[in-house]
Amino acid sequence: MLKIYGSDLSAPSNKVRFTANYLGLQYEYVKVDLRSGDHMKPEYKKLHPANKVPSIDDDGFVLFESNAIIRYLADKKGSPLYPKGLKERGLVDQWIDFGSMHVGAALMKVVYNRIFAPLRGIPIDENSLKEGLSFLDRFLPVVDEQLSRHTYLVGENFTLADINLLALMDPCEPAQVDISKYKNLTRWRNALRKESFYTKCHPDYTHVLQSLQTPAKK
Repeated sequence: MLKIYGSDLSAPSNKVRFTANYLGLQYEYVKVDLRSGDHMKPEYKKLHPANKVPSIDDDGFVLFESNAIIRYLADKKGSPLYPKGLKERGLVDQWIDFGSMHVGAALMKVVYNRIFAPLRGIPIDENSLKEGLSFLDRFLPVVDEQLSRHTYLVGENFTLADINLLALMDPCEPAQVDISKYKNLTRWRNALRKESFYTKCHPDYTHVLQSLQTPAKK
């Protein structure tokens, strides 16, 4: 059986679970407790040489990096989430990359400084936080404009590009990132968070964060 190794607070991990849920795949979710150092154990390093999440073990086939994993799962299932056509696939890859490298990278600076640094007692990097917010102001309008013309990121068909961005934007509320001014992006996100592939993973990111705010194991 497919095993997905991840953390509930990891957007990349949740991205893989969203995809597996949407595809109707049977899988075992193996929680990797980052706070207690599960990811640094030798047995986990065999799955991910950089000791990060997520990774999968599909009946002995090991793969890491969330975008590689979701492409693999969709291709294995033969799903239109990752279309076969050269141009169609190119557009999906384009928006996956834009979501990861621009929106996701910017948002992670905000998430780290507003959520994880305080949780760990680490000083906030104000320059990093400011840069992240500045980049979001630059890149979120691009997404909003795309969604003003289409139901989903790549036209009228739901794809991996949507799953990727949805997962990356999951921490917006606890990270105090207000996207309400982006009407099309808000419409798209609200609709997708009602879908079963999302709700089977969690009610929302804030709920998971609150449930995990307990002292780490000594």
